[in-house]
Amino acid sequence: MTTTRLKSLLLAICVGGSASIAGAQTIDPIVEVGKQRTEAAKASQAKIDRLADEAASLLSNYKTVMKQVDGLKVYNARLERQIANQERRIRDIDQSIAEASIIQRQIPPLVTRMLDGLEQFINFDMPFELNTRLGNINAVRTNMDRSDVTSAEAFRQVLELHSIELQYGRGIESYTDTIELNGSEREVDILRIGRIALVYQSTDGAETGAWNRESQSWEALSSGDYATVVRKGVRIAKKQATIELLNMPVSAPEAN
Repeated sequence: MTTTRLKSLLLAICVGGSASIAGAQTIDPIVEVGKQRTEAAKASQAKIDRLADEAASLLSNYKTVMKQVDGLKVYNARLERQIANQERRIRDIDQSIAEASIIQRQIPPLVTRMLDGLEQFINFDMPFELNTRLGNINAVRTNMDRSDVTSAEAFRQVLELHSIELQYGRGIESYTDTIELNGSEREVDILRIGRIALVYQSTDGAETGAWNRESQSWEALSSGDYATVVRKGVRIAKKQATIELLNMPVSAPEAN
């Protein structure tokens, strides 16, 4: 009986050991699958995080690019307006060039007429500094025939002559000149007061006269009335005396 119990105990131990071994072999695959799932979950989360970072970076880049695109649209719109303005200016310049060609052809005849009119005016004006004034006109006429003088430059020179003639009417000057008196040449001091009076006085002061517009000739004046005044006017013009009122012979204005 004792032997039977011992066999039964050994049999129970063997059966229990076999069951434990079998149970351990059944749990190990389950644990391994759990580990694999955990690793897969970690890998999936890492991939998700990486994709999220990439998406955030792409979104940031997209916003940056869109800002650049908006800036380029504004810049391109401004360039288009500038190009349109430049095209209008080009059309205006082309039209101006075409008109300038026409004007350039009209300038020489205009300059010629202006010179003729100015020369005629000088010949009818008081005879002061005639050589200089008529010489300036001849110089401009000569320049018009030169190839290196443009029509615009010739026109500018004519305008300058007109400006000089205008200044003659506003100033006072005195100079020495030779004029014809009673059929003979006399050296005299000329006093010009604008264009209202042109008088002379001999260098010895013995003879005084004025230009008569009506007769277009020199006319002697009373030395007692004007000799001292003219002498003082000559000194004022030469800045040798202070300016003061002078009683000068002035021709009456002509009736129209």
